[in-house]
Amino acid sequence: MYDNLSIRDGHMHTPFCPHGTKDTLESYVEKAIKEGRREITFTEHFPMPEGVTTETFRRECTLLEEEIPAYIEAIGRVKVNYKERIAIHLGFEVDYIEGYENKITDALNQYATTIEDGVLSVHFVKFENQYYAIDYLPDFETLLTKIQSLEKIYDLYFETVLKSIEADLGKYKPKRIGHPTLVRIFNKKYPMAYENECLFQAIVTALKEKKYEIDFNMAGLKKEFCKETYPSGRLLELIKKEHLPLILGSDAHCAEQVKIDLSSF
Repeated sequence: MYDNLSIRDGHMHTPFCPHGTKDTLESYVEKAIKEGRREITFTEHFPMPEGVTTETFRRECTLLEEEIPAYIEAIGRVKVNYKERIAIHLGFEVDYIEGYENKITDALNQYATTIEDGVLSVHFVKFENQYYAIDYLPDFETLLTKIQSLEKIYDLYFETVLKSIEADLGKYKPKRIGHPTLVRIFNKKYPMAYENECLFQAIVTALKEKKYEIDFNMAGLKKEFCKETYPSGRLLELIKKEHLPLILGSDAHCAEQVKIDLSSF
């Protein structure tokens, strides 16, 4: 069922990304066409609720609400300009943040008629009423100092992924779970052979029951301390065993990253 994995890219960023590049939307689209994609989704980071992190860091993570109209207009333009060559969808990568479910739901409802596709991702985990960005090394190391166990960090992350799957975020909740082993982004620096079978099985069962897709994300392959896809390892084995739908995600933050190597799949 994964024979046509490479024809769709369901996770791409844009020049609107505050931690990305200024490569044009057209350059992303042209690269996707060159690489044989027939369908793509731009999934810029959806505005994050205030209070999760500092305002400075929040600004580096996501769009601001006032930037959304320009993003929508720009994606609409390339959709029209390339409609004869490739299918383009307007989407967002939405952060699941424990404790902010109502605010996330309200924000999704506000753009319900615009969003065509989307990814729901866990970047932040909650510990002792504070939030830590799991893919930001200073936060990861601070959390490790506080929680004093790599295994407990992995437990916390995957428990949060499970909560994201089960969360009620309304009818416009994204139906694809983003990079579900992101916690392994620093695995070369902090090695962890994590195989919590019960937790992994609970995640796979929830994905199957909800009929959700999984973002088969290539970004980790390019990360200095990762060098693997998200998902990977035992969780990927279980996903494939259950024949759950994997949707390729380049997670490109520049046009060149749209190029994908699936030789290890």
